[in-house]
Amino acid sequence: MFLKSNLTVCCICRSMKKLFLLFSLLLSYAANLEGQKDNQFIWKPGPWGKCAGDCGPGGSQSRAVWCFHAEGWTSPLSNCEESSRPPKERSCFRVCDWHSEFFQWEVSDWHHCVLLPDAQDDFSPGATECVTAQHGLQHRTVRCLQKLNRTLVASEICEHFAPQPPTEQACLTPCPRDCVVSEFSPWSKCSKRCGKTLQHRTRVVIAPPLYGGLQCPNLTESRACEAPSNCPLGEEEYTFSLKVGPWSKCRLPHLKEINFSGRTGLDFSSDSNEHVVLTHQSYKARHHFQLVSVEIGFQTRQVWCTRSDGKNVLQSLCMQDSFPLMAQPCIMPKDCETSEWSSWSPCSKTCRSESLSPGVRRRTRNVNHIAIGGGQECPELLEKEACIAEGEHPQPCPRYAWRTSEWTECHTSLLLKQHDPHWHEKRPVCGGGIQTRKVYCAQSLPAASTQGAKEVSRPVESTLCLGPAPSASQLCNVLCSMDCILSSWSAWSPCSHENCQDPQGRKGFKMRQRHVLMESTGPTGQCPHLVEAVPCEDPMCHRWLVSEGICIPDHGKCGMGHRILKAICQDHQGEAVSGSLCPMPPPPERVACELPCRMDCAVSEWTVWSPCSQSCSNKNSEGKQSRSRSILALGGEGGIPCPPVQALQEYRLCNDHSCMQLYWETTPWGPCPDSTRPETIQSCFLPCKKNCVVTAFSEWTPCPRLCQPGNATIKQSRYRIIIQAAANGGQACPDTLFEERECEDVSLCPIYRWKPQKWSPCILVPESIRQGLMGISEPCGKGLQTRAVSCISDDNQSAEMTECFKQTNGIPPLVQECTVPCREDCTFTPWSKFTPCSKNCEATRSRRRQLTGKSRKKERCQDANLYPLLEMEPCPCDVFISQPQGNWSDCILPEGKREPQRELQVQGEEKECGEGVRFQAIMCSDKNGRPVDPSYCSTSGYIQEKCVIPCPFDCKLSDWSSWGSCSSSCGIGVRIRSKWLKEKPYNGGRPCPKLDLKNQVHEAVPCYNECNQYTWVVEHWSPCKINNELRSPRCGRGTQSRKIRCVNTAGNEGEAVNMSLCTQDDTPSETQACSLLCPNECVMSEWGAWSKCPQSCDPYTMQRRSRHLLRPSLSSRTCAEDSQLRPCLLNENCFQFQYNLTEWSTCQLSENVSCGQGVRTRLLSCVRSDGKPVSMDHCEKHNLEKPKRMSIPCLVDCVVNCQISGWTTWTGCSQTCGQGGQMSRSRFVIMPTQGEGRPCPTELTQQKTCPITPCYRWLLGNWSACKLEGGECGEGIQVRSYSCVVHNGSTSHIAVHVEDALCGTMPFQDGILKQSCSVPCQGDCHITAWSEWSKCELTCIDGRIFETTGRQSRSRTFIIQSFENQDSCPQQVLETRPCTGGKCYHYVWKASLWNNNERTVWCQRSDGINVTGGCSPQARPAAIRQCVPACRKPFSYCTQSGVCGCEKGYTEIMRSNGFLDYCMKVPGSEDKKADVKNLSGKNRPVNSKIHDIFKGWSRQLLDTDGRVKIWVYGVSGGSFLIMIFLVFTSYLVCKKPKPHQSTPPQQKPLTLAYDGDLDM
Repeated sequence: MFLKSNLTVCCICRSMKKLFLLFSLLLSYAANLEGQKDNQFIWKPGPWGKCAGDCGPGGSQSRAVWCFHAEGWTSPLSNCEESSRPPKERSCFRVCDWHSEFFQWEVSDWHHCVLLPDAQDDFSPGATECVTAQHGLQHRTVRCLQKLNRTLVASEICEHFAPQPPTEQACLTPCPRDCVVSEFSPWSKCSKRCGKTLQHRTRVVIAPPLYGGLQCPNLTESRACEAPSNCPLGEEEYTFSLKVGPWSKCRLPHLKEINFSGRTGLDFSSDSNEHVVLTHQSYKARHHFQLVSVEIGFQTRQVWCTRSDGKNVLQSLCMQDSFPLMAQPCIMPKDCETSEWSSWSPCSKTCRSESLSPGVRRRTRNVNHIAIGGGQECPELLEKEACIAEGEHPQPCPRYAWRTSEWTECHTSLLLKQHDPHWHEKRPVCGGGIQTRKVYCAQSLPAASTQGAKEVSRPVESTLCLGPAPSASQLCNVLCSMDCILSSWSAWSPCSHENCQDPQGRKGFKMRQRHVLMESTGPTGQCPHLVEAVPCEDPMCHRWLVSEGICIPDHGKCGMGHRILKAICQDHQGEAVSGSLCPMPPPPERVACELPCRMDCAVSEWTVWSPCSQSCSNKNSEGKQSRSRSILALGGEGGIPCPPVQALQEYRLCNDHSCMQLYWETTPWGPCPDSTRPETIQSCFLPCKKNCVVTAFSEWTPCPRLCQPGNATIKQSRYRIIIQAAANGGQACPDTLFEERECEDVSLCPIYRWKPQKWSPCILVPESIRQGLMGISEPCGKGLQTRAVSCISDDNQSAEMTECFKQTNGIPPLVQECTVPCREDCTFTPWSKFTPCSKNCEATRSRRRQLTGKSRKKERCQDANLYPLLEMEPCPCDVFISQPQGNWSDCILPEGKREPQRELQVQGEEKECGEGVRFQAIMCSDKNGRPVDPSYCSTSGYIQEKCVIPCPFDCKLSDWSSWGSCSSSCGIGVRIRSKWLKEKPYNGGRPCPKLDLKNQVHEAVPCYNECNQYTWVVEHWSPCKINNELRSPRCGRGTQSRKIRCVNTAGNEGEAVNMSLCTQDDTPSETQACSLLCPNECVMSEWGAWSKCPQSCDPYTMQRRSRHLLRPSLSSRTCAEDSQLRPCLLNENCFQFQYNLTEWSTCQLSENVSCGQGVRTRLLSCVRSDGKPVSMDHCEKHNLEKPKRMSIPCLVDCVVNCQISGWTTWTGCSQTCGQGGQMSRSRFVIMPTQGEGRPCPTELTQQKTCPITPCYRWLLGNWSACKLEGGECGEGIQVRSYSCVVHNGSTSHIAVHVEDALCGTMPFQDGILKQSCSVPCQGDCHITAWSEWSKCELTCIDGRIFETTGRQSRSRTFIIQSFENQDSCPQQVLETRPCTGGKCYHYVWKASLWNNNERTVWCQRSDGINVTGGCSPQARPAAIRQCVPACRKPFSYCTQSGVCGCEKGYTEIMRSNGFLDYCMKVPGSEDKKADVKNLSGKNRPVNSKIHDIFKGWSRQLLDTDGRVKIWVYGVSGGSFLIMIFLVFTSYLVCKKPKPHQSTPPQQKPLTLAYDGDLDM
């Protein structure tokens, strides 16, 4: 046997070797194959390159592709398979810079802070304590979106413009907070029955666990009641309840459940698919298209008998009069059925645009059958998706832009009427105004297509244009005309030829001129002539100017002599020219003269000729000039006497030309002729013809594609806009700008409604089921009856169900409960009709019914409370009560007929004030207080009342006064005019300008008067009158006088004017002192003029004047000096001159113009260096540079009243019913107030209360008690009813029940009206109701609020009624919701007083609630006091302070570390005479008087941390020093002269006693 087995093993070994060899060959072959596989070549692509090409989705990008060997080296591309080659190019979205307007990063808010994984691990029970907060991460979503439609695009597009914002960041989150629960409630009362019973107590959740805190503990505690476990004799230990299970799913009966031969077979399995539809049991009508029907099935449930400990027992122990219902009919669930999807609609976008916004396409499906019996509800019936334009090269989408017409002419009348209500157009129209233009949206055509195109883009809908529309109105200005301002006339020039280049004849002209101070403005502004001429005779273009020297005697020092004459030839402009041009012969070189001798009379030189008294001559007056000389010294005996007085003056005629001046006068330029004219005619601008330009007609407004309700006529219209008006004879504009026509082929919407069929017979549970389960064969009880519903049109044609759903709120009920009476039930006749009502509203109506059959003999059927035979209700009443509700509306003015406004609508053209109407809504209700339609009380639903909107009154000022005279007669002054207040503004009128204290407003402008316009004219001095006439000869000092007057040199006659017009500082003197020399005195001539100072007024330069001797003296006395010198001192005898410019004046407007373009002027004068104004000649002589511009245009802002649009139409009511609804209309500001214009009204929106209509709604009732249908506990059904109620929409009004027909179709499904419920049986573990929501609590860190939204919690827990069933208890439930208005709470540990080294410790919230959780476990105070280390020394025990002490009669000996070393007996403690205090009397509870006496009288050597107190070191050190001192003193006192020293006695150890006083 053994050999045989060895052979078998050898054979097996040989076979295994062969298999091993074969396996080795296979492995080597596989390795070879693997090597060949390793030698394969693979494609490796490079990174994608940059996107190139057109901007947008039309770009492309490429990459390189290589062929690599598996070992890493490259090879030719042919070695790799071409079929698996990766693509080298792909389409991409090329981002361009202008795309930044279309894409942006969208960043969400940061999410909640989440703990890091390692941080969560750190907070294990043994981890370190979190102090304030812990580290975490919070994330947010970052997406690249297209702005227009907010669609998601690739992130690379946004990264082209801005880096991607971070998606996560570090954060801090509060420390973990455990679940916080309340205290337990009191224990429930124990049952009085015998046997094992339980009592329980519960608690609720106050705050949920947060930030990784511990979960909530058990919310329920149970314990056994202290009751006898054995019941007395005759009393049962358990109670029994009939428990019903949940209803099964609704199903149809199987074939084998139908007993055709009278037998019933029951099969409760659900795996059989054989169903039967009984025509008398399951009613399913077969009708035509789109019929909504239901199937009726049945459902069953189980019934058990349960014991109070939760165990099921025999049903016989629970038998009662009525057995629970075990089967009932039900509605077979059926899912919603829909049709197939329709085809996709065309894409709404058929073009290519730069916005890259896709279009939308849609598809729909219809409902074939609604969901019934809890079946799956209908899915979405409409589906949308984004799409793009199809085709290889779609057309670009049109672009739209705002276009405008030309500005209309400037209308000044609008502002002039605002400024002056009595303005009329007869006055000149100029100044500021308003001009308008049309603004419309039009398609932007490509530049190539617009070249040479004459047609203007047609207007389109304004909504197609993006961005704000251009302004449709603006301020403008019509230039006012103003004549120029001129200077005064210059003096007449000498008589000269008209043309000195070609002098002819003996007639010439005298010329005078004036210059323009300010140019004229406006189209009709003019300037008068600037040059005047008068004819004269003997004209000369060149004249000799002769100057005389002093008289030089020919012989001796007096007598005849000669004067040397110096002649200069001057032209008519006063320039020196060659003498050859002047008439020949020239003046003589000398002229005879006479010097008085010593006894001759001495006379002065002749003065210069005075100005001519007249500027011209006529028959009545001639111009005259005079000159005079005076007697300087009297003659003596033998000398030449003085001339008579008449010989001292000379007169001559002047300005003998006629007073008729000649000047050139020009007419305005005529119209520019069309034909060619000679060059001598001035060129001008000929305005071209402007034809009217209008846009093409807009597209016709679309007619409605969908059907329309009613028979209203629908029209479509189109319009066009004038963008350039005709001018200068151009083609006129067309008359038709608006066209309208009726829409064709507009279909009327059909009316759809639900058509219900008749109710089916009442369907019960199949007889076999009923009899098999309950043993009941009588077909009676509660059942269901159904009906089919179809959707039909108003012509009774079938329609899709969707059409009825669109026009109705729901579908009529398909199923209703019904009852088939049993033989024992009470039966009645149908209710009769209600009796008619009388006219009295207090009457009632009634209806009756009667018992039928055997019910008339049954006593219980005759109980009127259970089965009433009479019903009464109040009669309908047509008496209605109205009551005003809400506030009055705004005062609303009556609206006139609205017409299209072609011009600018301004405030004042429409009625904005006056008498109007205000409205107050009324609440209409019947006599029972139920709201009804307001039409029952009032036709309009309002109470109307007249009201007044006060009209605004503007500030009224007087007209401008006349300009006052110029404040200066020479040079620059000021002219003033003023207005004064007549009436203040009120009711929002235009405010007044800034007024002074006298309620006036002034306007001042600079003025200028020529300094030589008014000048002093003086007559010649009278002869010198000697003061002492008795003196002989009559010589010496005296006085002389003359007459002065002020004359206007600008006048032709030089008439005298008021003295005040001339410069008072320059008033000539009327008298002066004089002297008449005696015959023997030296006579000098009058002083000559001072020589000129340089213009720089150098004080080192001297000024000289001289005089010469006229008559020598008889005596040897020397004559007076003949020359004088003085330095050139600035502002004394030397002056500098400069032009003086005023500041620019305020903007001056034309008369009767309130705003617009005006002129700002400045005036030029010549001022001496001492500030005195002088004639302009002084500055002109010095050739000073004149400013070029003396006037500039300016603009006075127009005072514009606020301009507002008309009212819009009233909006719809903000509520569909009830009170509180508002309608509104608004207007907007077209042009805001400019300057001091009338302000905009504050009321730009008006409110009006809507008529109060009743609100009808379905009201759901409260859930009923759990119905078990005969059971005592278990699964049941809760139902609630619905009813139609009416209310007025206010929160305080109580809804009142009304007829269901007023609410329409009932919208509730069965799931809303029914819900499952359960009633716990005795012994069952059940869950409690929800607790109340806790207070809103916020999370805080160190008292600072961490979040703005708090949270509330509520909980449910389970109740155990039997320990045997606790495993089947449900889980406790916690719900949390956010809340606002919360507050922070903090949690602290609380502890009671110590009692025998024990105390109670609990956690308390800051509002005083005791809780579990919330407080830090690490900070929990100790509840039991123990000494560490334990007190194991003899006679020791643990004190209340936590340290070891000694018993009474022993003192503590402490170690250096503060712990007790041992207890030493106090000597004499037995006889109570010990003076050593210890801890025992204080801490150990003993009954002795000594304990009470010495209580608290102890000292502690150690601190609470075990360290020796400082005073101990002090006492020790002090004692040591005292000991040294005593030893040293003893040594000195007791020292003996012995050679040896005795050893001191040994010291006993010192024992320190302390009483434990911590303050020592």
